[in-house]
Amino acid sequence: MYPYLLCLFSKNSIMKFFLILFLFFFIIKAGFTQNNEFVIPGDNLIVEGIPQIPASLAGELEKYTQSKSAVFSGWHPEKIEMIMSTRFGNTSQLGYLKEPLSDPVQITFFDEPVRSARFDPVSGEFFLFYKDTGGDEFSQIYRYDFADRNFKMLTKGGREQNGNIIWLGKSNTFAYTSTRRNGADRDIYIMNALDPGSDSLFMELKGGGWGILDCTDDGNTLLLREYVSNALSYYYLADVTTGTLTELSQKSDVEIYYSGAVFNKEQNGIYFITDIDHEFRTLAYMDLSDLSIEYISDNTSGDVEDFDLSEDGKSLAYIINESGTSILCIYDTASGFSKRIEDLPVGIYGSLSFHNNSKDLAMTITSARSSRDIYVYNVNSDQIIQWTNSEMGGIDPEELSIPELIKWKSFDGLEISGFYYKPHPKFTGKRPVIIDIHGGPASQSRPGFIGSYNYYLNELGIGIIFPNVRGSAGFGKTFLKLDDGYDRLNSVKDIGALLDHINTIPGLDPERIMVMGGSYGGYMSLAVSVDYADKIRCAVDVVGISNFNTFLKNTESYRTDLRRVEYGDERDPDMYAFLEKISPLNNADKITKPLLIVQGGNDPRVPRSEAEQMMNTIKSLGGEVWYLEAKDEGHGFAKKSNADFQRFVTVMFVKKYLLGI
Repeated sequence: MYPYLLCLFSKNSIMKFFLILFLFFFIIKAGFTQNNEFVIPGDNLIVEGIPQIPASLAGELEKYTQSKSAVFSGWHPEKIEMIMSTRFGNTSQLGYLKEPLSDPVQITFFDEPVRSARFDPVSGEFFLFYKDTGGDEFSQIYRYDFADRNFKMLTKGGREQNGNIIWLGKSNTFAYTSTRRNGADRDIYIMNALDPGSDSLFMELKGGGWGILDCTDDGNTLLLREYVSNALSYYYLADVTTGTLTELSQKSDVEIYYSGAVFNKEQNGIYFITDIDHEFRTLAYMDLSDLSIEYISDNTSGDVEDFDLSEDGKSLAYIINESGTSILCIYDTASGFSKRIEDLPVGIYGSLSFHNNSKDLAMTITSARSSRDIYVYNVNSDQIIQWTNSEMGGIDPEELSIPELIKWKSFDGLEISGFYYKPHPKFTGKRPVIIDIHGGPASQSRPGFIGSYNYYLNELGIGIIFPNVRGSAGFGKTFLKLDDGYDRLNSVKDIGALLDHINTIPGLDPERIMVMGGSYGGYMSLAVSVDYADKIRCAVDVVGISNFNTFLKNTESYRTDLRRVEYGDERDPDMYAFLEKISPLNNADKITKPLLIVQGGNDPRVPRSEAEQMMNTIKSLGGEVWYLEAKDEGHGFAKKSNADFQRFVTVMFVKKYLLGI
């Protein structure tokens, strides 16, 4: 729309009138606007039970909503240049970096977020990227050509999820997965990126958990993974010429987890992550001639969670998660020796990627006092170069709370832990608490940058605890399974134990506690509101499950079987009855404290029906419920205008019901 702004300077008053009218409605549609008194929601937002938001609140939060992050996306195949993603305006888009700390040149301009790119493997003349519509996660594959700066959609569109792009050697042909055939199974397709008409179905597969991990240099063999659950997966080789599928996974009486994997340089083995014979996920090597396994990493207290192999096959970089903080190691494939890289910033690492020169390793790093930024480590010189310096808005990093690891015993004696961000020391007396529960369920709260949450710490004096209840990742495979099936409520009891433990934390007020969370954390917030209503002041449910049976019925079909492994198979009468019994929707009469529900209208994971039925039930019972839905969002709010409005609503809810102001 920016060229049309020139028309505002036209002498044609009619044109100016309609242009101003158009811009006004564009802003309204984008999320919200404001007058001198109130923040006004756009027509993309559904707002029920929420009072008008004072315009002054937007000013209070301004400096806490302007920070940005930078995430590595892809190296140019020849030049020491990269594509990254950051927020440009209202959404995350792709930018191009030619050198460290230069200003990124924006190369995608969409209303919807674009976060990843796959350079062509030869010359870097184009790249592929994904984009969905309104957060529906039905991602389509696009090609961007540098020559004319145009893009073209390569896949067919519609309600299909496309992803897992892997180049077939050094060519323009790639393999990818898609749910196109029936919406439930994730098959493999092959296409020449320069000829969308070449798109063809290569292999039909059963189940929604299939992914492509790597391809041999000759383009003839794909390495596949079938994900069944957080504890069980399998590896396969797929012959591109014959369509033959060969299983590599070990058969065992116990569940074995296989994660990322790549072929070695000689193509006669694979490096991979697994928990075979280990409590924690470990880096290993498999000889493809006899399927024998050699373990590489020495991690006994945390998972190996990411790795990348250099183009020459000599260096293998991997990350170990130690108590939530990342450790980078470099493994020399010839000598078998690993070394820890000591001089990187302390934080959480991700997006590991070697350049084709086999020396420069890109990664993304974040910490409690810094948003995500891109760093490059040179394995030959040991030099570390920062490539981006993300804006922090008006936040002073030195004023940000450094989280403290806290631990407590649950009802059965199991030790549970979490990270406690203390309120600013200028606040005295016992301070209120927000407990924020992660989703997944197999995710992990880690000591990273919490963005606008710093407003609660610095301006309202509220402490925040991010717990890792049983079922969280990062604590070993035994801990991971402790909330499966009929043990679901034990994780809720872990929060019950935390509510009691807050009595023992100096400076915190056990009489003023709010619980909140997103996705599975949203379910947990509802469940805590049911079981511990007498110990909390209020709760926030963001895209949470309100009834497991209706959730399993309505979530997208490519996810159903994967979720049944975690939550239980509702087709079994006993499990169906159990899920009905524990679902917050069927216990809504016990929710006696105010509730804020936030939902994306296009959410394919936890559909809007979960939020809507919870809201309607609470209202019918005479309870206090605020409801916010964005019609152009999915599993969480990705557009800044919508996310800002959600922040305004949440802060107002916190002030009224947690603080009583």
